[in-house]
Amino acid sequence: MAALLLGTGLSGQHPARERELLGSVLLAAGGLVLVARRRAPIAVLAVTGLCAVGYQAAGFEVLAVSYLVAVYGTVRAGHRTLAVAASVALLLVLPLTALVFHDGPAREAFAQARNVLELAWLIAAFAAGEALRQAERRADEAERTREETARRRADEERLHIARELHDALTHQISIIKVQSEVAVHVARRRGEHVPDTLLAIQAAGREATRELRATLEALRDDDTAPPHGIGDVPELVERARSMGLDATLTIDGQRHDVPAAVARTAYRIVQEALTNTARHACATAASVRIEYRADCLAIQVDDDGKATPEGVPSPGLGLLGMRERITALGGRLRAHPRAEHGFTVRAELPVERRS
Repeated sequence: MAALLLGTGLSGQHPARERELLGSVLLAAGGLVLVARRRAPIAVLAVTGLCAVGYQAAGFEVLAVSYLVAVYGTVRAGHRTLAVAASVALLLVLPLTALVFHDGPAREAFAQARNVLELAWLIAAFAAGEALRQAERRADEAERTREETARRRADEERLHIARELHDALTHQISIIKVQSEVAVHVARRRGEHVPDTLLAIQAAGREATRELRATLEALRDDDTAPPHGIGDVPELVERARSMGLDATLTIDGQRHDVPAAVARTAYRIVQEALTNTARHACATAASVRIEYRADCLAIQVDDDGKATPEGVPSPGLGLLGMRERITALGGRLRAHPRAEHGFTVRAELPVERRS
């Protein structure tokens, strides 16, 4: 654009050398500034408009092609009102500039400015920018709709797979796990030798149950909300304090990495215990204790409330839900009233540390 303006702007005109240099600079600036029309369309519109006014003031017959391109870019960027206001202002300023700086009669000055910005060309630039903006907006909406549809279908398929796995495998694996546990327990109680194959079946059943549960949780979890873990327990304690409960957190032992399923279960245990304490136990204080051991992660939540049957939520949301999670990981749960007053929830989650 700069080369086009420089090649045609001064042809046929013989101004003074100083004016010719000024005109060349303004034409080149008006063309080169279009490089930034996508990043800063408003600034480019202002610069090209000022170049047009300056070129008019220098006594030349204005070539406003660069301004038309700037209008197109500004409208395409969505600044329609600003582009209209700037164009109207320029249509008023250019004839006045020609009148002030032109030496001849006023009629000649207005005639010189008449072809500066033909209204038809201005409307065409505006329409082209608006048409492309609408096309890009529709394309973005179509792409967003396709992404949302694909995401929804993926979520539906993920939940379908989770249901199929749960219905087809969970029951059978649970039977294998329970039967192997019973067989090992009976053999040890009778003092009989427990075959290695039976122990292997027992270990495989525990591991399969743990992995299946973790897989189901991963399939059901929302990708936009990462699962909570032990690192989020302090937030639970702080939230309990905000509810008026004098809650404390103690962490003992040397911290080490634990499996993701164990970390999620530990978070859920503390969450359920504190929720039950705040809602049902009429407690004023609660303590959360997490102990890192070599072979397990021990969690204990004590409160000073009323250990009544009403303090236990419905199955699946309270102690029953905790027990199911912990049993699936091969851990142990003890929940009972304290000797003096209050209630205690203690869980031990096995941790297989690999060197």
